[in-house]
Amino acid sequence: QVQLVESGGGLVQAGGSLRLSCAASGLTFSSYTMGWFRQAPGKDRDFVASIIRSGAGAYYADSVKGRFAISRDNAKNTVTLQMNSLKPEDTAVYYCAADLLISASRWATIGGDECDYWGQGTQVTVSS
Repeated sequence: QVQLVESGGGLVQAGGSLRLSCAASGLTFSSYTMGWFRQAPGKDRDFVASIIRSGAGAYYADSVKGRFAISRDNAKNTVTLQMNSLKPEDTAVYYCAADLLISASRWATIGGDECDYWGQGTQVTVSS
């Protein structure tokens, strides 16, 4: 069965950094576009970043451009989200996602329930 397992969340002060990781199993990892969404209490699950199958291109939400960087290692079946210059408004549960057919360039416009597979989420809390 397919599993996506996130790790690396925690509590950090504003201006600090965190690195989230997602380990995938049960799928042909290099065949899937990968990405991250986040959800704050009482809000919708929103797009954060996506990366193409080869790892050579990525897309970001306007709110995180210049601060976050997504990468993947197809040999290790992992995808990473490096988060720098964190702000209190970045506080949310962060979810790893995988999709076979939706290209990375379109992820900014899809809903938070459209990807094929989801991880369980990891909490990121940024204090002011």
